[in-house]
Amino acid sequence: MVTLLRKIIGDPGEKAIDKLANTLVPEINSLEVQMQARSDAELGGLTQQFRDRLDRGESLDDLLPEAFAAVREVAQRNLGQRHYDVQLIGGIVLHRGQIAEMRTGEGKTLVATLPVYLNAISGQGVHVVTVNDYLARRDPVWMGPIYHNLGLTVGCLQHDTAFVNREEAYRADVLYGTNNEFGFDYLRDNMALEAENRVQRELHFAIVDEVDNILIDEARTPLIISGPAEEPVQHYYTFARLVPRLDPDEDYTIDERTQAISLTQEGIEKMEQWTKVDNLYDPDNYHLVHYIENALNAQVQKVKDKDYVLRDGEVVIVDEFTGRLQFGRRWSDGLHQAVEAKEGMKIQRESVTYATITLQNYFRMYDKLAGMTGTAATEADEFYKIYGLEVAIIPTNVEMIRADEPDLIFQATESKWKSVVEDILTTHETGRPILVGTTSIEASEALSERLKRRGVPHQVLNAKNHAQEAGIIAQAGGLGSVTVSTNMAGRGTDIVLGGANTDDPGLHVIGTEHHDARRIDNQLRGRSGRQGDPGSSQFYVALEDELMQRFGGDRIKSVMGWTGMDEETPIENKLITKSISGAQVKVEGYHFDVRKHLLNFDDVLNQQRAIIYTDRVRILNGDNLKEKIVEMLRQEFSDLILKHLPDRHADNWDATGLSRNWRSSARCRRNSGTKIGYAATRLRI
Repeated sequence: MVTLLRKIIGDPGEKAIDKLANTLVPEINSLEVQMQARSDAELGGLTQQFRDRLDRGESLDDLLPEAFAAVREVAQRNLGQRHYDVQLIGGIVLHRGQIAEMRTGEGKTLVATLPVYLNAISGQGVHVVTVNDYLARRDPVWMGPIYHNLGLTVGCLQHDTAFVNREEAYRADVLYGTNNEFGFDYLRDNMALEAENRVQRELHFAIVDEVDNILIDEARTPLIISGPAEEPVQHYYTFARLVPRLDPDEDYTIDERTQAISLTQEGIEKMEQWTKVDNLYDPDNYHLVHYIENALNAQVQKVKDKDYVLRDGEVVIVDEFTGRLQFGRRWSDGLHQAVEAKEGMKIQRESVTYATITLQNYFRMYDKLAGMTGTAATEADEFYKIYGLEVAIIPTNVEMIRADEPDLIFQATESKWKSVVEDILTTHETGRPILVGTTSIEASEALSERLKRRGVPHQVLNAKNHAQEAGIIAQAGGLGSVTVSTNMAGRGTDIVLGGANTDDPGLHVIGTEHHDARRIDNQLRGRSGRQGDPGSSQFYVALEDELMQRFGGDRIKSVMGWTGMDEETPIENKLITKSISGAQVKVEGYHFDVRKHLLNFDDVLNQQRAIIYTDRVRILNGDNLKEKIVEMLRQEFSDLILKHLPDRHADNWDATGLSRNWRSSARCRRNSGTKIGYAATRLRI
């Protein structure tokens, strides 16, 4: 229905972009000569003039044409880069609090300088959120000359090292950092025992780079500050030995769509026999069920060199969307400990949560939020429903001419891999650069072995050799280069062609399996055809692939069998390709439900968190502290009276309990070390 309406009345998003191209962009362009005539000092003085005009009642929208024109001129002088008209459109979209979908190589980093500068004029601070520490270091250095020459200060948050302290960094007009750094600083601020230990100021405006990765992929994992718990670890080793003895055909089932694992009656009886309990699901035995479920998930669903790697005696998670190692991150609720037990490693203790927040609720606290990515359209509904963000597709500066070939579909996985190797051999002989995308470390290494046997020189990029990433990517566009990579090369990488011949057919991208999310496939395709470069992409699919197994692979396989086709022969079938896309939509819908469910839970906590954190700030700042403490103690004493002296009959009183609880409460206040405890003790109440 939506598609039909768009055919009738046109796409409103395209109409909005056309309007910008015909109104604001010409106005900005008309100021170019005027800006070129200004000296560096005059350009640098514009920021204070803009601030004075804001004080007199003008809005940021009023300043936009001049501010954007100033940024473009400063960028041209200091970086040798001039914003294209489509980049001006992208900047306007970001300033309006929307998501700008821009293809690979269209200069998102440069685009961001336009709305960042405009919104930093107010002095309230702008946060630029990146996907990793490397970009958080690189981008402020790269774009810094623009801001510095316009009189703004720039800061950078780093996990391990910093050139300035945290508080000073947050005072900068423009601050770069990862989503984790911003989010954890928020949690730490609200655990601070002194007001001067808080570092963040009001959350004014944030631009999120690779917004789909941060606000959607990362949103399934809440930010948690925790400490060690005193739970025993021996049970993890016990069930790591027991679970492999279960028969996967009889003792447990796996829901192919949700991947949930459940014990069958046979499996329950075996576990009851092995653990010597009469009823596994008796409330007294719930803790055993917790260990069993984690051991099952660790054994069946968490695969070494796909979901995690072993590094320096630790289990390190591999991000399923980016293929990168997630040092310091652990699966929650005992799952990480179960994987450690499965691998026979030393188990780190479970943790107790001190503070937590979802990325959804953190970023929804900003007064204004915007984002950039090469792939947002497929998740437009979620962006709008969760964050209230609309997606605008920004046209390319040069028309994209990449050829995306139809999927080649095989019955058997082995046949698929043979054809992938033949495609690589054939293309390599022409001298074209090739990028091959795999879905796991294991698959990338297996393909590498096949290529070695055929004598094809190549590079492998996965989480195990991430330190060589920059060098491998730098060579990936060279003549005759072959690069086999996990999802690491699918996002945030710019593969520049090395050939001098403009007639070269460009980078050939090969996908060896479809990802659960369509945009991850699109990210891989997007490595080719940047800035009008030629290129091509080809996906190979086997009906034994994980996605196909979960959504109708057996049914499609039987249909192919009826046609009499052998396993070696691929087909190109629009109906099957549509079925694959439909399967991805279903998985995306399931993951959206998971994120929505997580958010629903956190929304309840969020109301309590907001009340408690607001009170903490008020107390730390000393606002009416005495009155606050008196009221808290009055309420506490009233609760104790109601509990221990419930009525007028002295026979029902528990004076001993009242005295004990009151002394215990007072002792906690004296030992708390907080301003509340200190003040309560001094007040002698």
